[in-house]
Amino acid sequence: MEIGDQVPETSVPNQDGKPVSLKDFRGKPVVLFFFPKADTPG
Repeated sequence: MEIGDQVPETSVPNQDGKPVSLKDFRGKPVVLFFFPKADTPG
């Protein structure tokens, strides 16, 4: 992916286990941050 590309529709649980969907933020700037799982190389 490149900066500015559209992300496929997805949903993930928040810190309380409730689903959060990208469509909830439609029309607003969103920053997605991904990090490696703990204790894995990279």
